Amino acid sequence: MTKTPHILLLAGSFEARHLAEQLSEQGLQYTAWLSEAPRGSAMMPQVPLLRPFADGAAMQAAVAEGGFTAVMDASHTFDRSVTHQAVATAQALDLPYLRLERPAWETQGRAHWCRVPDVAQGNARISQGARVFCATGWDSLSGYAGFAGEVLLLRQTRRHRRLAPYPFVELVFGDPPFNAHDEQALFKRLSVDTLICRNLGGAASRPKLDAADALGLDVILIDRPAAPEGTASVADVGAALEWVRGL
Repeated sequence: MTKTPHILLLAGSFEARHLAEQLSEQGLQYTAWLSEAPRGSAMMPQVPLLRPFADGAAMQAAVAEGGFTAVMDASHTFDRSVTHQAVATAQALDLPYLRLERPAWETQGRAHWCRVPDVAQGNARISQGARVFCATGWDSLSGYAGFAGEVLLLRQTRRHRRLAPYPFVELVFGDPPFNAHDEQALFKRLSVDTLICRNLGGAASRPKLDAADALGLDVILIDRPAAPEGTASVADVGAALEWVRGL
């Protein structure tokens, strides 16, 4: 007797929500986990369980206990610890594994854009006295030690009263979804000349790049951390669904 598929959906990306909607519509059994509290107001059909793990062994134990038959990894592109844990867990438990990850943005043909491997090297590319709009997250601030610009305008999508670790940091609160028109107006109002952000890819996070491009701003894109070598992956929800149906 074939075991009924029970998919572990590791969420955290924009695609994870769309995949969850499709799985729910098609009556496919899944359980969604998140490594950190969700952002934004868009809800998944099934409320994800908050399940951060200290290491791969902890995830492996939880997956084995949950009785899952496959692992679909649609976690956040910059949270590679989840992907490393998931790949190791799937291998240890002999479970099918697939990574769902949208393509990165390309920089070719854009003279004002550059790619760097991490925040610290992006910080090194910032010009003296620059007014920088930053979308690399609160946890990245340690990478801006020795900042040469005038101000680092850090976007935050959750209101808080935490004090930034450096005097050159100013918080800019905003509520997604954003659009290119409003982003362009914001950059003009703040006299921004440089944008630094993570290379998330996709349409939802694209407006700030389009606004920067329209204004001729310098753009510094932080490359995604490397996934485990040989990770099986697809780039869209449709391909992920085909994989699930084939289990």
